[in-house]
Amino acid sequence: MKIARFVLKIVATCLAVAAAACCIIAYWDKITEGFRAVGKRLGYKCCCGPSEYDDYADWDE
Repeated sequence: MKIARFVLKIVATCLAVAAAACCIIAYWDKITEGFRAVGKRLGYKCCCGPSEYDDYADWDE
């Protein structure tokens, strides 16, 4: 019984970590917007370069 409980704890931990990773991936844009907003309020300049998709903007024409 102890082994089954231990295995279930490991499975539950793995599922919780996977769920957290999925949430981070799903809301990455909102997370970065929040960090940028905090940085602007604190007076830091944005050190982020242009988006990698800016290189392909002329392909849509």
